[in-house]
Amino acid sequence: MSEATQEENEFKAVLYERPDERVARIVLNRPDKANAQNLQMLYDLNSALDKAAADDDVRVIIIAAAGKHFSSGHGPMGGEDDYSLRDVAISTSLGFGQSGAEGQWAFEEEVYFGLCWRWRNIPKPTIAAVQGKVIAGGLMLVWPFDLVVASEDATFQDPVVAFGVNGVEYFGHPWEFGVRKAKEMLFTGRAITARTAKELGMVNRVVSRERLEDEAMELALEIAEQPMMGLKAAKESINQAQDSQGLYSSLRSAMSLQQLSHAHNSLLYKIPVVPEGGEGVRKLIKKPPLDQ
Repeated sequence: MSEATQEENEFKAVLYERPDERVARIVLNRPDKANAQNLQMLYDLNSALDKAAADDDVRVIIIAAAGKHFSSGHGPMGGEDDYSLRDVAISTSLGFGQSGAEGQWAFEEEVYFGLCWRWRNIPKPTIAAVQGKVIAGGLMLVWPFDLVVASEDATFQDPVVAFGVNGVEYFGHPWEFGVRKAKEMLFTGRAITARTAKELGMVNRVVSRERLEDEAMELALEIAEQPMMGLKAAKESINQAQDSQGLYSSLRSAMSLQQLSHAHNSLLYKIPVVPEGGEGVRKLIKKPPLDQ
């Protein structure tokens, strides 16, 4: 594998690398926070993906993460920068400053659902290289991408039913895990291992932690040998088949139910989630995966 070259540091929360002229590698770079998401990370990732998609030399995009864990999910959305959604929004939802359910819905429509759906439809093959814990919102940095290479220590978990909601905002669970396993995972809040995720079809390859970067790169280089038009047409054909099966409408329906849950909790507790939810989630994260 050729040596990765980091380009000019134009992003604060991700690294943009070109390990090969046909491959871009974008690295989530908040390892001290277990790559918990804030607005800076999400919009840096979006901008980096735009850059790779617009580069005619790039045929394959790898999404990786620095540190022990791929992503611990949604963190506090603020940060050092004064991020104005009015300046960066990619949706037409807006209304971010509105009170009540209207503002909550607009924010989550933009920052969570809208970005994920946009990434899912990038017209180039994408590969997520995943290690460590992938918790709740971390799944939304995996599911929009085409292929998943995971290390043996990777686990996947969405424990947010403990918050009194149905699951993360991009509700891919039944599509990624199958109906029975999706229900078990959501009802119990427990994780599954990379091996089980592979058996269920969510993960393509499972390798040692030491092999993760090389495996993702070798797969990217193999794919990059194909003509770009063929790759785009193949991806679009599969995405259209999935759309015809109802993916988008089911995601939208689940998103609406999450907003109903937020509104319900706000009526009961004056906040969008169950107050004890954080403690419940922390307990679930400590439990062993369902398959151990």
